[in-house]
Amino acid sequence: MPIQKVLVVDDSKTELMYLTDLLQKKGMQVRTAENAEEAIKRLAEEKPDLILMDVVMPGQNGFQLTRSIARDPLYSDVPIIMCTSKNQETDRVWGMRQGARGYITKPVDPAELQAKIDSLS
Repeated sequence: MPIQKVLVVDDSKTELMYLTDLLQKKGMQVRTAENAEEAIKRLAEEKPDLILMDVVMPGQNGFQLTRSIARDPLYSDVPIIMCTSKNQETDRVWGMRQGARGYITKPVDPAELQAKIDSLS
């Protein structure tokens, strides 16, 4: 199934703008959330085809949010790609164990992101 609707969760406005621009140029519809609470509201409003998830955020972090989304029967089929500055192998392994289907470190390389998205569909 082609990915058309993407939810980007990141507390950095710069990162949100960068990722939104990147995805919209590929013809995707993008919605954004700056924290876990907002992300959950966005999910309830409209189920996305993909979630790009930052890790370091105020309140609930991206690992915790990924785990709760991946375990929710309503959203467990929505793939999550972690997009984070946390570049240690242990972080990547932990992210994948929480339910992420991909892990990309910032600064995000557009070609790498596209390859991860393509591998999901």
